[in-house]
Amino acid sequence: MASEMRRKNELPGITESIVETYQSVGTINHLDHSPLPRYEEVIIALEDMREILFPGYRRREGLRLGNVGYYIGDLIDSLHDRLIIQISRAMAHESRVRGEQNDESDPAAGHEARAQDITLELLSRIPDMRRLLATDVQAAYDGDPACQNLDEVIFCYPGLEAITVYRIAHELYKLEVPFIPRMLCEWAHKETGIDIHPGATIGDHFFIDHGTGVVIGETTEIGSLVKIYQGVTLGALSFPTDADGNIIRTMKRHPTIEDRVVIYASATILGGKTVIGHDSVVGSSVWLTRSVDPHTTVMLEKPALRMRNEVPDSLHPDSNFQI
Repeated sequence: MASEMRRKNELPGITESIVETYQSVGTINHLDHSPLPRYEEVIIALEDMREILFPGYRRREGLRLGNVGYYIGDLIDSLHDRLIIQISRAMAHESRVRGEQNDESDPAAGHEARAQDITLELLSRIPDMRRLLATDVQAAYDGDPACQNLDEVIFCYPGLEAITVYRIAHELYKLEVPFIPRMLCEWAHKETGIDIHPGATIGDHFFIDHGTGVVIGETTEIGSLVKIYQGVTLGALSFPTDADGNIIRTMKRHPTIEDRVVIYASATILGGKTVIGHDSVVGSSVWLTRSVDPHTTVMLEKPALRMRNEVPDSLHPDSNFQI
């Protein structure tokens, strides 16, 4: 017991040494009166949004055209209030990072009016988001012979889940909301293994089959009716720097994929000047850093398959071995 108390007496010193690093290593703590967006609240807002986009599939059963308006109205009302708070916090954080002065006791309060405008604009875009997502659902059904119906896509396909979150985050990104779009897409990355930056531009009828390990970079442009498989990377070839050695963050770094392109598993396509022409096919494990004309098939030459059987002759199926 005495030994245990002596060890417990060491805890204040340990605490003091940890707190000291909050000054000496101050880049990885947020000790500020300006609160950050709350991760849990952002994800609740995302779940509400997905319920609005796909009503009847998750929380609430028995929805009909006669009662769905009341249900969606309640969700919209609570989502409106929640988003204003979290967007205000994100904007206040951005102002602080940029060094803009804010003398108010609650820095987020100075951004509430703009946050409300953004929230109303986002909510007004939900009908168009639903129309776009309907094409993604249809593309998954049309592109996978193992799929039995559209409901299976909505319930079971991680590609659609990642695309849904991306579509929401992309609208926030276009509305210049800081922080939150990345929070949403990284949550989807964790849940699905599919990493889509909210800044990417993706057309209608987009299908990610299987999906695990897909990476789509910030300045990627994808046309309509594009299908990609697991492990595909649409990435940057290099990171140009300015005269001071800082990465230039505003230039196009990722490829352009035109309409009706299919990209098979584990292909890697890199570079902001790389364009995959429409109606092309990129085969599995291909590495591309230059453009491809329309109607082109790009494949690795088939490697030679070599097999060696090391089973002893006495155990070979063709032997006369007997027990």
